[in-house]
Formats: sequence, C-alpha cells, structure tokens
Amino acid sequence: MADIEQILGDLNKDSFVSLLKNIIGESKYVQNNPPELIPEEDRVVTHVLNSLLPYSTTTRGGPLIVNHVSYFPKRGNLIVEYPGTEPGKILSFVGMHMDVVTANPNDWVCSFLSFVFSCLLKWGLFDFDLVMRVLLFPHEVVAEFYLGSYVYVLWLRFWIDTADKQPCIGTGGMIPWKLHFTGKLFHSGLPHKAINPLELGMEALKEIQSRFYKDFPPHKEEQVYGFATPSTMKPTQWSYPGGGINQIPAECTISGDVRLTPFYSVNDVINKLQEYVDEINENIEKLDTRGPVSKYVLPEENLRGSLTVTFNEASSGVACDLKSRGFEVLCKATEKVVGHVKPYSITGTLPLIRDLKDEGFDVQTAGYAEVAYSESLLGASPKLYSMLQEKQDAKYNNISLYRQGIEQQRKLRPTAFIFLSNSHSFG
Repeated sequence: MADIEQILGDLNKDSFVSLLKNIIGESKYVQNNPPELIPEEDRVVTHVLNSLLPYSTTTRGGPLIVNHVSYFPKRGNLIVEYPGTEPGKILSFVGMHMDVVTANPNDWVCSFLSFVFSCLLKWGLFDFDLVMRVLLFPHEVVAEFYLGSYVYVLWLRFWIDTADKQPCIGTGGMIPWKLHFTGKLFHSGLPHKAINPLELGMEALKEIQSRFYKDFPPHKEEQVYGFATPSTMKPTQWSYPGGGINQIPAECTISGDVRLTPFYSVNDVINKLQEYVDEINENIEKLDTRGPVSKYVLPEENLRGSLTVTFNEASSGVACDLKSRGFEVLCKATEKVVGHVKPYSITGTLPLIRDLKDEGFDVQTAGYAEVAYSESLLGASPKLYSMLQEKQDAKYNNISLYRQGIEQQRKLRPTAFIFLSNSHSFG
C-alpha cells in the first residue's frame, strides 16, 4: 500500500478556509447558554452536508452513508459512516460538537460573529471549540476514499474534543450545586432583629467546603495521571432578590460546582453534601457568626435560619486505560506527528465518555487546539486557538492512527464520524 501521507498530501487550505468561513458565520446562532441562548446546530450541519454529500451514497458520488438525525427542532446530529467489509466492527471518531460557549463581541479585536480573514492570518484565531472537530473531518473523510477502509480492529472510540495535541488521559466529573439560604429581612440599622442570609451563606459554605476537602482529599492516582488539580468544590455565582443597600435581605442563593477526579464517586459526593447541609441545619446556632449581633436564630420569634441544597445533572469523569492498545496507538501517532508525547489530565468535563468506558469501550481522547491566555485579545481571558499547522498535525495524527491499525491488524473496518449537538467541550 502506498504511503498514506503521500496519497493525502497537504491539507487543502483553500477548501478548509472556505468551510471555516461558513461555519464561523453561524457562531452567533450556536452559542449555548440556556435559556437565553439555545444553539441551532442544524446551521452548521448544512455546511458540513454541502461538503460531504457529493461523496455520499445519497448523490451516488461516493461511499459515505450520511444521516442527519434530530431529537429536537434545529438541533440535529450528523452521523457519517464510511463502510468497511466487516459489519459490526467500528472505529469511531466522536465528539465533534457543533455548539459553542458564549462570547461578548465587544471583548474581541475582530468579530467572532463573522469571518475576518485578517484576524485569521494575524492570529490564526477562531472559535476552536466548534470549528476544529466539525471542520477538519469532512476533508479527511473525502481523502480517505483513496486509501481503502483499512483501520485496526479494536473496541475503540477516539473522542476528539480536548486540546494541546496530546493525549488527554483523565477528565473530571461535574456536580452543579445550588445552596439556598433563608433568613429574616430587616433594616440594616437594626441587624440584631434580622437573620442575615448572606452571612449565613458565607459561614455555611466555608463549613461545607472544609468538610468536603477532608472527605475527598487529593487521591494518589491523580499523580499517576498527571491531574493539574485535585477534586474541588467552589462557588461561582451569587444571587439575591434585590432591595435597598440598607436592607438585610430575606434570602440568597450561592451556586457553584464540584469538579471531581474519576477516582471518587459522584453519588458519594452528592450524598455527603446533603449530609453536611442537614447537620448544619440541625446545629445552626453553633455555626460561626460575623460580629457581636450576628445570629442565625431568633428565639423570641421562634425563627431559625436555614439552608437547602439542590443539584443539576451531574456527570462522572474518566480515567483512560493506560495499558490498552488504543492508548499505545495514540501515543505513537502523537510522537510521530508532534515530535513528543506528554499525556495530561484535567478536571474539565466531557460528556458521554465515562458511559462509553463503562460499556466496555476502550475510550481515548485527543484534540488539536492550543490552550492559551491572551492579554491583548481577550483581556486575560482563556481562549482556544489554532493555526493551520495544527490542522495539518491533526490530519496526520489521525492518519497515523489508521496506519498503525493497518500494520497491527490488516483488517477491514467501517469507520464512523459523528457530529453532535447537546455536547460541550470541557464543560
């Protein structure tokens, strides 16, 4: 068989940039921040379909089986299958989600809502959270027609949704939580007649965090996997109903999340957090106060401050199998293309992959953006960016995965590329 890289050649930059322009033009409509912003992934699907249909069975122009499926209006998924000769044996590249995080156009030197070619040339910058996974693969799929469908026989899923061109071998679980504190509203000039829910929230959260870190300390396996941080619990939002600055409010809410390394159970943490809240409520008069008249109980009025905790949908992290064939192949491909291998782990959260691993799949994750911080572009906000060279590296890294499969197994396998809605990169 001819050398795969020679057959494919370099990335077709004109075609790539053309599709890039179309997809970035949809950025405004695929921002994901419900309920205000509901992404319309079908806008992206249209552009990807336009690139792939000429090579599909639909137009009889090629072997691709292309399915556009929807479970919610305007929020479709795209499944692209390149059939092999052994039914039921599949190598999947999954995770090319089509929604993006929100962005304020006023914070950008060049508009993220439209394609500004000068920005691409100067910084190589675009909304990588969307574009890389969706954009690169149509070009690879088209090129693959000239290679035959040789790929290796593994119960394997490559999740293409991380960053830095290195194997991501561990991710964190996420438990979104909300603590609601109830006190008694009163004039701030008479604080002894109030139960201040803001003070109650600060002290109760401090107690909950202290208990959390005692019960879920850094785990020894985190060093093996190279996690940047251990499990954490912290607030990220604070709200109250409003009122004058001279009023102590009746209630407030603190929201945040737990980021949990995969060596702890999500259910165990949820149960513990509920236990902390119950015990604080039972002994709220023992909680630390703020100053000589701060209190959480008014016996003469038979009033007690209180707190409740609720949880949104939680997800578990994953620790990839470091002894599997899939990990070995991914490392070899990365070393060949990038020049070195440095696997890493992070408590960012990816959907579905823990479920796939629990079902028996060998799940490995990788991605081809660079995570960086830019003072000049985004005011010290993190950004994901990528140059055309990263696209070329990504292309050849995936080709190298195929090549090793050919060398190891010489088996024919169908290949699936799945473009997803309702998915988030490192949520």
